Amino acid sequence: MTTDQDIRRILTETRVIAVVGWSPRVERASHGVAAYLARRGYRVIPVNPGQAGVVTVWGEVVRGTLAEIGGGVDMVDVFRNSDAVGPVVDEALALPGVRVIWMQLGVVNEAAAAKARAAGVEVVMDRCPAIEIPRLGM
Repeated sequence: MTTDQDIRRILTETRVIAVVGWSPRVERASHGVAAYLARRGYRVIPVNPGQAGVVTVWGEVVRGTLAEIGGGVDMVDVFRNSDAVGPVVDEALALPGVRVIWMQLGVVNEAAAAKARAAGVEVVMDRCPAIEIPRLGM
């Protein structure tokens, strides 16, 4: 179980967030949350295969995969269906330095979470940083 203290620490220590499943459509939650995090001072790297290399947002070129980033990511924020999280976690674990896998509201994958934890990576499931930051008064 992830506590408020855990979430506060994660969001305080995190500086670079890769948003997997980012959408260029402003009405999509992935776009709104990423924009909120960028406004809060995080470096947000959008990941969307269909927009890779074509779109630049917040000074970042959209990447097609986590592997294209190469490293330097603290947290991977996942906007994918629960059953699609496994391959995202595998890709995240291959990046040097990833400390947190964050699965958005409604996204729960216990097997992927266990794999990440076994590799020493913290996991947050079924939560949204754009909700947690104001809720915790950060």
